[in-house]
Amino acid sequence: MEKALVPAVEIEGLSFHYSGRAVLDNISFSIPQGSFLGLVGPNGSGKSTLIKNLLGLMKAQKGNVFLFGRALEAFKQWEKIGYVSQKANSFNTAFPATVFEVVSMGLFGKIGLFRFLSRRDKQKIKQAIATVRMEDYLHHNIGELSGGQQQRVFIARALVSQPELLILDEPTVGVDAESAADFYTMLKDLNRNKGITLLLVTHDVGVMSDYVTHVACLNKQLHFHGDVKAFEETSMTQMYGHHVHVLNHSH
Repeated sequence: MEKALVPAVEIEGLSFHYSGRAVLDNISFSIPQGSFLGLVGPNGSGKSTLIKNLLGLMKAQKGNVFLFGRALEAFKQWEKIGYVSQKANSFNTAFPATVFEVVSMGLFGKIGLFRFLSRRDKQKIKQAIATVRMEDYLHHNIGELSGGQQQRVFIARALVSQPELLILDEPTVGVDAESAADFYTMLKDLNRNKGITLLLVTHDVGVMSDYVTHVACLNKQLHFHGDVKAFEETSMTQMYGHHVHVLNHSH
């Protein structure tokens, strides 16, 4: 009998207050390894705060976070986790760097900033770029690409260290609808065919039924958590406080 895999992420009773205001209130849920979880909620619902707590960038007043079975405070295998921010807003796309050079930055944590890339490192970089279907742009400057193409490059940068969990915080902000749908299809492929556990933070409810396997609905409290088949409109109505009509991207 095979041993059950520990969850990639497990959150227990997480509460976070800022200036006396509750941002997260007693949040508990887990993300199974190999799943694709969509974390949805309105603006100001605490989604980004939750991610910062998962990554150890903020410290909750109550509760615990476990990554691959280890308490956050004791977790050392950060190469297992990749992170892509909102359109990587902190990245200066006018910087004179090619797609290859941007993706190579994802290896600096392992090889050091001033070490030469080995042949194996270069193969990893090219493979990561091919995985997001950007190999034709290998030597293009990052600033020459569209918003959707840039986000693919930033995902390749996160993938080059071969993470087991990839966290994406609103990655399609500023990306047109057609490019976003293509982008989500690529994420689904990473999950289904590469076995990477995905945590996608989004306000785009239409993403749910077409791409993810599990859903968590957050608005300071956790209003729903389960597989996508159990994700029903009543959960969204409760969370948003009014009737919500879900539009699938395929339509």
